Amino acid sequence: MTLFDGELSPPFEIVEPAVWQAPIIFNSPHSGSVYPHEFLNASRIDLTSLRRSEDSFMDELIADLSDRGFPTVRVNFPRSYVDVNREPYELDPRMFSGRLPSFANTRSMRVAGGLGTIPRVVGDGQEIYRERLSVDNALARIEALYKPYHRALRRLINKAHQAFGTVVVVDCHSMPSIGVSRDEPRRPDVVIGDRYGTSCAALLPDMVEETMIRLGYSVGRNKPYAGGFITEHYGNPASGLHTIQLELNRAIYMDERRRERGPRFAQVAADFASLADALAAVPFGDLGPFQAAAE
Repeated sequence: MTLFDGELSPPFEIVEPAVWQAPIIFNSPHSGSVYPHEFLNASRIDLTSLRRSEDSFMDELIADLSDRGFPTVRVNFPRSYVDVNREPYELDPRMFSGRLPSFANTRSMRVAGGLGTIPRVVGDGQEIYRERLSVDNALARIEALYKPYHRALRRLINKAHQAFGTVVVVDCHSMPSIGVSRDEPRRPDVVIGDRYGTSCAALLPDMVEETMIRLGYSVGRNKPYAGGFITEHYGNPASGLHTIQLELNRAIYMDERRRERGPRFAQVAADFASLADALAAVPFGDLGPFQAAAE
């Protein structure tokens, strides 16, 4: 019997187009909604509460892009079970019985907030587990889910990079319409994260902002989300590797309380297609020194 007894089969899905329109990969790492029974049994909160961490339906908003020539990646397991947008071993010692490996990062800001690779809390701060987990359970999740996902994503990135000389990963997320703090200003419709200009060529966030504004959206940059591990880890503009994170305000496309698709869902999906086409029209030779040197 495996850790989750086949419930997470497949744990993630990659849909490659027959012909790539451009070296642009759309990734949805936080929309997974298949909750293993052992996880639900260990949780002190109900499924509705656990689902507050999901980027619900984000995978569906980008699903049709593969028909337009763009590969898509979706994770099926929930981020509250294993969060692939973290370092491999960002783990909170308070969650586990037994000693964590010496290489675990136990002191990151994300661990301190309860949002490590194996999260301690859901999005609104509720504790997930009734009792401590075994270290072996945590390491098994990382081996069975986290590492295969990143190996597959890296292979896809390398394939595009070798074929085109450059690659753009668009990491797709959604955010609650209202922040935890009452002092936080109203959130825009879209927040672009490029790690403050370090994860991709400046041309890309400029193109995204221009396109989304033209389509009627309000746009912010890097606040409150500048990009997580995926954006930081895979972004290396000097080598032709560009990553950009998009956070979509959930109120635009869904009913947050009922967790249902909203009346604008189809339009938002169509606008994502327009954004993909706009990015595909970017002159990739202008993205940075790697491409410029290769010409």
